[in-house]
Amino acid sequence: MDGFINLLKPVGPTSSQVVNRVRRLTGNKKVGHTGTLDPGASGVLPICLGKATKLSALITNSGKVYSAEITFGVTTDTQDKYGKVLKECRANIKKERIEELLQEFKGPQRQIPPMYSAIKQGGVKLYELARKGIEVERKARDIEIYRLELADYFPPDRAVIEIECSKGTYIRTLCHDIGIMSGYGAIMSSLTRLSAGEFRLDNAVTLVELENAKSQGKLDRMMLPIDYPLKHMPKVFVKDSSLKYALNGNRLYAHNLATNSVDYNHGQQLRLYNGHTLLGIYSYNCDTQPPCFRIQMLLTDADAQSVKKP
Repeated sequence: MDGFINLLKPVGPTSSQVVNRVRRLTGNKKVGHTGTLDPGASGVLPICLGKATKLSALITNSGKVYSAEITFGVTTDTQDKYGKVLKECRANIKKERIEELLQEFKGPQRQIPPMYSAIKQGGVKLYELARKGIEVERKARDIEIYRLELADYFPPDRAVIEIECSKGTYIRTLCHDIGIMSGYGAIMSSLTRLSAGEFRLDNAVTLVELENAKSQGKLDRMMLPIDYPLKHMPKVFVKDSSLKYALNGNRLYAHNLATNSVDYNHGQQLRLYNGHTLLGIYSYNCDTQPPCFRIQMLLTDADAQSVKKP
């Protein structure tokens, strides 16, 4: 079973616990997720199975969209509602002020990760140190907020914001930093991931739906094809005569492809197919003469028997 399940993670379990449940349901040993959601967060958690696990890094690196509730007037050690309260005050923040603050956090910036995170420092996860009351200096990381909008406002101290951001962005920390700038302090009081790359909330399935599909023998209907998250990449097709050459990971040239010549950009990623079967991901290299297509990731091998002819 190779492909993806666009899972709607509920509040409560860890991402690893969700993966274990999917592993038991599918009977597939190779199961993983493409970007952790905290236990207190819900939303899109793409699950990859079989050969799709090779593509997990591509989805992890893709942009994410979140909806977060921010509550002003409280600060905690975890930067969310589950932590120890460090400071409280009565906040009365206007809608216009929140909109002004959001403008300050758009674009490329440096963000210091929270202590309660799985980032390792000296081989130890930061949250393990935090639980012992140890705080260490953390290096700021480059992130980018592509879009940051006020979606709803609940006076005097709560708002819902929508964030489109790069990999590695901590929404808890974003809410914390907005709170600092407001003068009141703030926490992230809820979080929902609306999308991760091509995976969207509107076609996500729940664990209950997966269990029902399993009992009805229809689990395969919950699966998305292995090339589902690669829609943004152009397709190229290898000729039958060059198929084994491609499966051995060799460079390909225009004469190896059954696709009409197209002007690709240097470094552009492309999907390589034989018939309906995705073989792997190549990148276009125009530094060579003639230009070539270099393998980045092979999803099958030279002994594969399931490759379908056009």
